[in-house]
Amino acid sequence: MRRDSIFYKLFQQSPTLLFDLIDASPANAANYRFESVAVKEPKFEIDGVFLPPEGESAGVVYFCEVQFQKDGRLYERLFSELFLYFYRNRSHYANWQAVVIYPTRSAEQGETLPYQMLLDCEQMHRVYLNELGDIRQLPLGLALMVLTTVQTEQTPVEAKYLLARSEQEVASEASGFIIELVTTIVLYKFTQLSRTEVEAMLNIRLQETRVYQEAKAEGKAEGKAEGKAEGKAEGKSELVLRQLTRRLRQELSEEVQLKIVSLSLPLLEDLGEALLDFSTLDDLETWLATNTQDSQGV
Repeated sequence: MRRDSIFYKLFQQSPTLLFDLIDASPANAANYRFESVAVKEPKFEIDGVFLPPEGESAGVVYFCEVQFQKDGRLYERLFSELFLYFYRNRSHYANWQAVVIYPTRSAEQGETLPYQMLLDCEQMHRVYLNELGDIRQLPLGLALMVLTTVQTEQTPVEAKYLLARSEQEVASEASGFIIELVTTIVLYKFTQLSRTEVEAMLNIRLQETRVYQEAKAEGKAEGKAEGKAEGKAEGKSELVLRQLTRRLRQELSEEVQLKIVSLSLPLLEDLGEALLDFSTLDDLETWLATNTQDSQGV
């Protein structure tokens, strides 16, 4: 999994984390929403944009870039996308801010002279995670970001500490999200381990969390109701599609939906259980590729 997807999951869960990073919050920070936007002619896909609430007077739009690999043309791309989007939507926003998140200063683009004036202005924020301070002294959301940068051998210790903190600091309905995110970060660092092995390392089981059990119970209850009304397979496929959309926080392509609708009832039930462990669309596609091949005897 790419590290930027970890950060975007955090921002989707809590958009105000961006303002914690830069220590500057607009008055309506709690109402901002985090989205991906497209700009045509030429077409740019901007993954991280924080949009002010609709229906209010023109506010500030925040652009966010997570950069863990050195990119010699990052600022060329960032400012091109930023200014083109701002130009196309000028009537909606009064100003812009940009935030670039690096693990360390060494990951930053080396040649910055053509953009130095922009980089030095108050609208530009460069965040270096290793300079935020002791991971155990940071707010939980920021500490989860810093967890992506700690030394591999120290990762399990800090991961367990943050899991223990989360039990005390977050509501029970959010605990599953924290466990899932910490597990994903550790999986990224220990690529040779399976999710089960990582859960054993951290002394956790996602299946035992309240959010997992509630989702499982909800799925069973809805599946029974829809099975009676529309036929078990059809009702189950519709339920699984809705659960996947909520779980992955995106609409599924028509091709993927057709694959799911065509699954047998036993496979749909298996997918209904498996999707609770999915983090990205890649997880779903891997599951479909593996299980549809198995069902065809490949």
